[in-house]
Amino acid sequence: MSLPRLMVAAPASGHGKTTVATGLMAALARAGHTVSGHKVGPDYIDPGYHALATGRPGRNLDPHLVGEERLVPLLLHGAAGADVAVIEGVMGLYDGQIGGDGFASTAHVAAVTRTPVVLVVDISSASRTIAATIHGLCTWAPDPSQPPVDVVGVILNKAGSARHADEVVRSIGEMVPVLGILQRDDGIEAPSRHLGLVPAGERADAAVALDRLAGQIAERVDLERVVRLASGAPGLAGVPWSPSEALGFDTLVPRCATGDRPRIAVAGGRAFTFRYAETVELLRAAGAVVVELDPLTDTRLPDGTTGLYLGGGFPEMHAAELGANERLRRDLRTAIARGLPTVAECAGLLYLCESVRGPDGPAVPMVGAIDATAEMAPRLTLSYRTATAPTDNLLARAHEQVTGHEYHRTRLTRATTGDAAWLMPDRAGVATHSLHASYLHTHWAGHPQLAARFVAAAAAYAGPDLRHHGDKDAGPGLVDLAVNVFDGPRPTWLDRALADSLAEVDAYPDAAEAERAVARRHGREPADVLATAGAAEAFTLLARLEQWQHPVVVHPQFTEPEVALRTAGHTPGQLVLRHGDGFRLDPDDVPDDADLVVIGNPTNPTGVRHPAPVIRDLARPGRLVVVDEAFLDDDVETLAGSRLPGIVVLRSLTKIWSIPGIRAGYVLAEPEVVRALRDLQTPWSVSAPAIAALVATSSDDAQHEARRRAAELERRRRHLEDGLRELGIETVPSTAPYVLARTGEGSREALRDKGFAVRRADTFPGLGDEWVRISARRKAVTDDLLGALRSTHPVLRKPVGIRRSGATVTSLSHTER
Repeated sequence: MSLPRLMVAAPASGHGKTTVATGLMAALARAGHTVSGHKVGPDYIDPGYHALATGRPGRNLDPHLVGEERLVPLLLHGAAGADVAVIEGVMGLYDGQIGGDGFASTAHVAAVTRTPVVLVVDISSASRTIAATIHGLCTWAPDPSQPPVDVVGVILNKAGSARHADEVVRSIGEMVPVLGILQRDDGIEAPSRHLGLVPAGERADAAVALDRLAGQIAERVDLERVVRLASGAPGLAGVPWSPSEALGFDTLVPRCATGDRPRIAVAGGRAFTFRYAETVELLRAAGAVVVELDPLTDTRLPDGTTGLYLGGGFPEMHAAELGANERLRRDLRTAIARGLPTVAECAGLLYLCESVRGPDGPAVPMVGAIDATAEMAPRLTLSYRTATAPTDNLLARAHEQVTGHEYHRTRLTRATTGDAAWLMPDRAGVATHSLHASYLHTHWAGHPQLAARFVAAAAAYAGPDLRHHGDKDAGPGLVDLAVNVFDGPRPTWLDRALADSLAEVDAYPDAAEAERAVARRHGREPADVLATAGAAEAFTLLARLEQWQHPVVVHPQFTEPEVALRTAGHTPGQLVLRHGDGFRLDPDDVPDDADLVVIGNPTNPTGVRHPAPVIRDLARPGRLVVVDEAFLDDDVETLAGSRLPGIVVLRSLTKIWSIPGIRAGYVLAEPEVVRALRDLQTPWSVSAPAIAALVATSSDDAQHEARRRAAELERRRRHLEDGLRELGIETVPSTAPYVLARTGEGSREALRDKGFAVRRADTFPGLGDEWVRISARRKAVTDDLLGALRSTHPVLRKPVGIRRSGATVTSLSHTER
């Protein structure tokens, strides 16, 4: 194939390759040519300037990253439709991978692509010696069996005066054509910092500076001769690279459960300027819809996002702005905790850490999805890598090797826990089935299977099934440890009250008697009580109570409040408690502007009980704090017994009294809140049996029975916890009639095969498939379960040992109470 092209090279870094190459691209484009810009090596910054100059994506040609055999196909692909391709070299002409005998050097890529070379030489500190330098570059052949590179011209840079330039030109003579001379004050250098040039995307003046540079190049360089030399480049054997063919198929459009194509949000903007053009092309070829996300300005993930790609950039330089975008940080933390497939390279890794400390100033909070912190390092890390995946994860398979590069001047000050993304010298990063975060940059054109796996994971992602209930895990022939309903017989007096209530079904129900009984039971006024058709109705009423501006639900917990909020048209936030912190609530983690906060106590499914003073600390003017006390059967740490400003307590009779078929519950709140909720309530929503149950279970005898049942459940739970610990299974210390256990990925299915149903935990925000919730049953039933675990646990996958979430904020639906 015919492709006019030139390689811009130099004796060493600092001679002006980027300035001249970018200026040539801009000048040729402004002269009416369609120009394709390319860069030898892994660098991201220079292609950003190339893109600005040409109006086309800047592209990289690197044999280490993509393989020597892909250089010509990628060049032809990137230059499709262009009149001329300008390729900027890297370092000195013959400088490549250390120890690689010039592998991945400018000369290597020029030889493989048969591209003529134009030298850019800084002559500011010499005159006639320049001719010797050029002669050496033109004639030296590292491999005697191969001819030297084809140097077809030279551009002299930083001439001190006309006399100085004339001296250099005379010494060069007829050795090689001099295509142009730039004076010392002609060059326009982009500002630099700890990683080199400041990216074009971060410079407001970049376009203006480029126009000036293009004008100077057009004035001082013979563009017509440049084009003639480029047109003399030999034809190329090969076909253009195709992303779909690289993936191994012509068309593949995976569909999500909704029938839509997966939507992958790709970070951009000033803080995330680094990614290879082929990355997005591969994602689209694999069937994804790619949408851009600017972490500096966007406050939410794009609607329908099923995957997230955080590439390279300079988050440390924009740490204050990134940290100030608190809502997006919470949104991302929540989504990643829920298993959103996420790829984070270098800058993306830093952004997902708990904090980043820039060159100057204090540490700034970041997303907090990874339990590590980052700061500036004393020296630059810049190296090619060949890395191996230690285990199966989102992108790679165990023992799979990839090529990549590191380019950063930061370090993690606290290492991540869990499986490393790649086995490299510092092992910085972490990988799971849904997250891949590392310092390593990879070029997916060299490893297209990474893109295919990412898109497949994004297509499969649906987030937690927020309407999942424990009864869906149970089934015929299975021992039920999934549903949290007391499995003993109901008291005779309760059954009698329920039966008697049927005699009243010929009249509309009146819940006033039930509300008076509940008020007596808690020492409250009847005006403080609203009877409801279970907690589900209460959540629906609360969601409709106000036009909430920033509702927040604390997780992991029952997710019905999120269903209610979403149904009412709100976008609830999430505060996902950390496993590393024992799933305990820090009131300071609740956003100051949250006007509705919903929390379970004890929290479902962790069983963690929050002290009453901690919850009271959440109350403040303009905020309603809703406490779901569904499992607070012993009344320890309850807030039900007194009227507290801004505090709403919900109770349900379902679990302790074994009546899930009768939706009976109530709200305890300030009278004005109760009145407002009552105004929203559908008339007669609380049935006669539910009213009878509320009255019967509010008596003194009923409370004595409730305490007896709570004590029985505590004994059962302790027996279950002791047995799990003996098996070496991690548990979360619980005060509820269930235990959250880390039995390992796939354990739920293994137990089901043995006849036991346990509650899946991956539908709870902040938890994954390695966790299950087990209800406390009679000793004999628990012993049978422990025996099944004893026989299956050794073959189960080991539990994942990383923190999967941080304190956060976004949205959800219905799980088991």
